[in-house]
Amino acid sequence: MFPTVRVSFTGIRSDQRYAVLLDIVPVDNKRYRYAYHRSSWLVAGKADPPAPCRVCAHPDSPFTGEQLRKQVVSFEKVKLTNNEMDKHGHLVLNSMHKYQPRIHLVKRNEGASGNIVDLENEEYKTFIFPETIFTAVTAYQNQLAILKAVTFLFKSNCIPINKDDWRSQIFSPGGTIIGMRHLFEVYYLPKLYGKR
Repeated sequence: MFPTVRVSFTGIRSDQRYAVLLDIVPVDNKRYRYAYHRSSWLVAGKADPPAPCRVCAHPDSPFTGEQLRKQVVSFEKVKLTNNEMDKHGHLVLNSMHKYQPRIHLVKRNEGASGNIVDLENEEYKTFIFPETIFTAVTAYQNQLAILKAVTFLFKSNCIPINKDDWRSQIFSPGGTIIGMRHLFEVYYLPKLYGKR
């Protein structure tokens, strides 16, 4: 997940054990689209049915309170997917929907071991930071990224594009951007393998 969620804790008991968990929940029941001409997100309709909610425990959990006071807990290894059939434990999100990460600090008793199955059966505190709300996307295909890639391929003589008319060759007649995969397959691969 990028950017990474990182948290630090104060005001906790140093002799208590804690598990730190992350989940990501929908912010609203809307689907969004990005309007390039406005450089903003617009509502595009009703949300898709929500994906099953999964909770991700930090791999170093449980921590002692003393450990949590001295370090920043980072969820840099969290993996996101839009595949509802995922069997690898990734957090499942719907693309083009807004989400809010939540951090749960769960008290663990001395004899407690194993995974936390039901958060509601535990003594915990949830932390929400509104500045971490994000819109899930599966691919970035903005004009600048396409232009940079095409410029690189053109400069390396891989794409025979007319410098004065690059826009009409990169954008389809409807104004949508031709995907990078298409550019790679149509122009770059044939050049590599001499099938021009």
